[in-house]
Amino acid sequence: MHVHILGICGTFMGGIAAIAREAGYKVTGSDRAVYPPMSDQLRDLGVDVIEGFDVDQLDLNPDVFVIGNVMSRGMPVIEEILNRKLPFCSGPAWLYEHILKDRHVIAVSGTHGKTTTTSIATWILEHAGADPGYLVGGVPANFDVSARLGSDPYFVIEADEYDTAFFDKQAKFLNYRPTSLIINNIEFDHADIYKDLDAIQWQFHQLLRMLPGDGHLVANANDSNIDELLERGCWTPVSRFTASPDAGAAINTSEWTACRGEGGQLQIYHAGELQGECVWPHPGDYNIENALAALVTCHQAGISLEDCLGGLGTYRGVKRRMELLGEFSGVRVYDDFAHHPTAIKRCLDGARSICDGRLLAVLEPRSNTMKLGVHKDALADALTPADAVWAYQSDELGWQLGDVLDGADVTIASSVEDIVSAVTTAAEPGDSVVVMSNGGFGGIYGLLCKALEDG
Repeated sequence: MHVHILGICGTFMGGIAAIAREAGYKVTGSDRAVYPPMSDQLRDLGVDVIEGFDVDQLDLNPDVFVIGNVMSRGMPVIEEILNRKLPFCSGPAWLYEHILKDRHVIAVSGTHGKTTTTSIATWILEHAGADPGYLVGGVPANFDVSARLGSDPYFVIEADEYDTAFFDKQAKFLNYRPTSLIINNIEFDHADIYKDLDAIQWQFHQLLRMLPGDGHLVANANDSNIDELLERGCWTPVSRFTASPDAGAAINTSEWTACRGEGGQLQIYHAGELQGECVWPHPGDYNIENALAALVTCHQAGISLEDCLGGLGTYRGVKRRMELLGEFSGVRVYDDFAHHPTAIKRCLDGARSICDGRLLAVLEPRSNTMKLGVHKDALADALTPADAVWAYQSDELGWQLGDVLDGADVTIASSVEDIVSAVTTAAEPGDSVVVMSNGGFGGIYGLLCKALEDG
């Protein structure tokens, strides 16, 4: 089969390309933004990529066009596919039909923590001796690539609630038909797709309706929106989990609890009884929740607790999730994907727990929801753990940061160069800088690190 992927250079569609190629399909594709690292990864896989969406690529005559979320009505190539009645499908639909249908799918859902939890669960399975397939929206440090076919029944996938394609407005995760499902949390997000939280809850409810009775649901016990979701109906066994601030609080408040013990060890409790512990250097209660969700799910899927703990203890993280870029003239620089107020607050709280000096935050409000200003009133509180903040007022932001952020410790800047100059001047040895964006942020990472190093 020849598969031609429109929008191949996104993380998800590039992952499908890698899996399809590994499964023996002929794969070609096209995209507007063809650049490293995805262009290099696709070239190494032997995938021919066309720059742009010219109609001429239809002459490749593939068996099916797999259409990414970047494509929309009105684009000439899409209109011609429809007019000629050529075969097409969405990426998630193709993935289910050709890869996931006969696998034990472990789907990781929720507003926050999907990428990290997916990579943890995959590594636990790998550490236990399995050869899982996976597709994660990031680059796990324990693996060389972001997606793999795998040879075992297990397939771990980051289950996004964003819509599927221009012709399929249901959540992507409804295509995956998981056996095991993690719900880390539920909040209002993707305001460009959903009008309110209830619209998102409805998508999750449809997911629970198709979760098999002999499957398993692992859900955060400290999330009232998940409680409300479960009240709508659930026909699958449920395990609840929560992170506790200390060992003394690890009582039977839910089935599974995790906390940091003395010396920083991660301790795992079930029904109030200590089950084991492991090394866990990753900061923040949210990372404890991610770890526990992955452990419980893998254990329910047949992996021993000993192997689960061994996997957690050797997990190395994922790029762009509190990733330490280095120390420059005594200043540590971290890169994090946080862009929702809850994720920003939790990221900075976690950073505060490992910072010896001041905590300096640099933020680009870039997501579609942020551009619409839906969460702007929560932004000031989200940034309170930082000693100083630099926020980027881009031309694409549809509101003024100065209307919600003020004070001597907050600087609003309209250029990346101004932020780099200001942070370089303010930073002192011992400080930590956390740069938060879900995009490239104008190359600020390299610019900032170089400026700090040059002094």
